[in-house]
Amino acid sequence: MIYFVKIMLHNRPKSINRAPFWGEFTMQVQQHPISSAHASVSCQLSSFHFGTAAAGSRSGKKVYIQAALHADEVPGMLVSQFLRRELLALEAAGKIHGEVILVPAANPIGLAQAIHGAPFGRFDLTTGINFNRAYRHVADELKTTLDGLLGQDAQANVALIREHARAAVAAWRPGTDAETLKKTLLGMAIDADIVLDLHCDNEAALHIYTGTPLAAQIAPLSALLGARAVLLELAAGEEPFDEACSRLWWDLDAHFQGRYPIPAACLSTTVELRGEVEVSYALAERDATALLRFLAIEGVLEIAGAGDDLPAPQCEPTPLAGVEPILAPHHGVLVYLREMGDVLAAGDAIADLIDPVSGETTTLRCTVAGVFFARSAHRHVLRGMNVGKVAGAIAFRGGSLLSQ
Repeated sequence: MIYFVKIMLHNRPKSINRAPFWGEFTMQVQQHPISSAHASVSCQLSSFHFGTAAAGSRSGKKVYIQAALHADEVPGMLVSQFLRRELLALEAAGKIHGEVILVPAANPIGLAQAIHGAPFGRFDLTTGINFNRAYRHVADELKTTLDGLLGQDAQANVALIREHARAAVAAWRPGTDAETLKKTLLGMAIDADIVLDLHCDNEAALHIYTGTPLAAQIAPLSALLGARAVLLELAAGEEPFDEACSRLWWDLDAHFQGRYPIPAACLSTTVELRGEVEVSYALAERDATALLRFLAIEGVLEIAGAGDDLPAPQCEPTPLAGVEPILAPHHGVLVYLREMGDVLAAGDAIADLIDPVSGETTTLRCTVAGVFFARSAHRHVLRGMNVGKVAGAIAFRGGSLLSQ
């Protein structure tokens, strides 16, 4: 369902001394049904559309932004409020040169889930599957459907690949509501030039995941956000959303062995907006400003001075396969000895783990040098739990590289 809505907001709590998130603007809103026809409880997904496609034409780049695919990861939902307000103003001023789709709450299924009063938005309770796994990777289908159709015009190849990718996603036949959600999200993003998937970790410094071929293009965003780690991979495993949008390009390029020019035409990234309780107006506005400046640098938005005086990058990209997960060897009380963002040498202590009955203390140490960028929000942990991540510069892991 597509409709246009004029939203007016003049009232807000007097304790909040800032401009409202909405002005008097008209925008296009699409409602996407997620539940099956005979569901006892129904839900739908809302997307907000700005720019040329929203006005009925397609020109310039297409940008897709979503927040809270893991529904209990809240910071991106607040960032989206600032993005929506600014995009409305930019559209009213004619300063969007392309299409921007914003999905501020990408997981209505997960937003309705709780266990004993605690939000539970990472896994689908019906299937047990992570909401950011098991997306359709269309490259294998496209290797067949594109055979004999590609040529020496790179832009023509991009357009053709996007057409076939859209068709492959459209042919997906979901078997669950969660799969319907995944198909809906991927259908909006599969042909985008830029995909920004906003997440957060338990407790973390801001960090970014993206494909290895995209390292140079992501550098301005990393600098603007002040990322402390940029983690690169060709295939992380288990088909997360960002890879479903981007990996098809280098997979197809490898398959056709350079016979046809196939650029990495989708800059797709997962942005981890620190920790799950770091939800504030100041942080959200700062992050939204950084994202908008990046889109201006990419030519999508017209913002004066957006590319001037970029901050120095806070890190160099490192391989996702170089991340060392620190696992608890036994249960106990966790006391961290280092702060997130600290640069560690191999062998440095990260935390003490104290058996509350015996008092025995185990000091947990990293075995690689790198940035300590994420840790657990829990202070009592069980054996085998991941209590920290260190971004090392040398790849040493294989298989599935993402945490559950």
